[in-house]
Amino acid sequence: MSARSRARVAACAATATAPREPSRSALRASAFAMIAASLLAACTVGPDYVKPVTVTPATYRELDGTGWKPAQPADALARGAWWHIYGDPSLDGLEQRVASANQDVQAAEARFRAARASVAQYRSQYFPVVSAGASFTRTRTSENVLHKSTAGLSLNDYLVQADASWEPDLWGRVSRSVESAKAGAQASAADVEAALLSMQAELATDYFELRGIDQERQLLDDTLHAYQQALELTQHRYAGGIATDADVAQAQTQLKTTQAQALDLGVQRAQLEHAIAILIGQPPSTFTLPVAPLVAVPVVAATGVPSALLERRPDIAAAERQVAAMNAQVGVATAAFFPSLVLAVTGGLEATNYSQWLLAPSRLWSLGPTLAGTLLDFGGRAAVKEQARAHYDESVAQYRQTVLNAFGQVEDNLAALRVLEQEAAAQDDAVAAARRALAVVSDRYKNGAITYLDVVVAQTTTLTNERNAVAIARRRMAASVALVKALGGGWDASALPTDEALVHPSAASAPFSAYP
Repeated sequence: MSARSRARVAACAATATAPREPSRSALRASAFAMIAASLLAACTVGPDYVKPVTVTPATYRELDGTGWKPAQPADALARGAWWHIYGDPSLDGLEQRVASANQDVQAAEARFRAARASVAQYRSQYFPVVSAGASFTRTRTSENVLHKSTAGLSLNDYLVQADASWEPDLWGRVSRSVESAKAGAQASAADVEAALLSMQAELATDYFELRGIDQERQLLDDTLHAYQQALELTQHRYAGGIATDADVAQAQTQLKTTQAQALDLGVQRAQLEHAIAILIGQPPSTFTLPVAPLVAVPVVAATGVPSALLERRPDIAAAERQVAAMNAQVGVATAAFFPSLVLAVTGGLEATNYSQWLLAPSRLWSLGPTLAGTLLDFGGRAAVKEQARAHYDESVAQYRQTVLNAFGQVEDNLAALRVLEQEAAAQDDAVAAARRALAVVSDRYKNGAITYLDVVVAQTTTLTNERNAVAIARRRMAASVALVKALGGGWDASALPTDEALVHPSAASAPFSAYP
């Protein structure tokens, strides 16, 4: 127990043992007990929450030598609708449907509502429990009972009564429970944002992959047209006795092989189209996406400084709020070592004659406190407290690991974008060189200087390099989206629901905003 907690407990004990004037009636004694309970209600045992310290680098290593710079405040991603940076209207329309239609997001939001309801459940323990009841019974006693005035009589009993009981939060058990529930609800709200960001990023990745396949299919279609012309030329040359039947066979093989490759892309495109449909909550059989080439270019998102990442990623926020929740549970376990006080009052009307039931003489009441505590449990409470402390330590380790993973993901994608940018430039040069070589080889074949085998080699080299260029473009888009996701997608921890919003749900019916 911390020094602050020990001082707080000592103050509570001093309040509890303050001299009191002897009570003169049950009402006065109970009133005094309520006043004392109110004074003690401010005593909260257990450790106060302190955010765990994490090792945070000053900058991202993979930014060195790239020409990129850390973001300034004005460079932040647009909150929520981060996909607008790619300038693709078709993608914009799909992304807008994820928040409302994706079932994984809906499930996460339902878990948040359940967590928010638990806050209300624990807060209810601050207040008395009031119950009421009414009954009627008719009873006949045995005649064979000695020394009993009611022997052999039949009696009615009319009863209506109300009961109220209240357990003051003397040691902060309820306060710590509410604190834990609020932190858990905030963690759940962050989980909703994390699920939403994950689905949005997956959709963007699948979308750009599909557009890359469309671009690759267009490339293969153009190549097939050129191969068809080359086959016809070779057939004419064979008919004229200039080319051999081997040349014709090689041209046909090249054409058919490329046709098979183009058809194979249809499988990948269909699978990606189905995945996109599922992400937006639509049956795959009812969803189609028109063919269009990949026109978006990779965007290097504003990275900011590493310390800002702790406030920008919902998974980090969720892990940190779980630490706060587990810390409060240590306080709940600590409060179990102290006695509990219950104040109870009962009042009502009871009579054996209906005509007298509602008269003043039929009234009944009881009023008084009950103080109870565990004297010996053979280490049970200590074990519960140790378990709570272990859960807290586990959550701290998970929080720090989440932070490390986040830094690693940012570095990974910065490195990927840097290397792929260089690779794309080199690949563009390779494509240009392959096309020049193919033009030279084609001219030499037309002039009869070489066989068609040399043309096939040049064609294969050119097509391979062109497809590699498209594949690199797809990888760059995937890395760009992954970097946006790693940076939190423009989210900020200030978007978590406040205590007021958790207590009064109408102030925030959903943990995320509706995106434009």
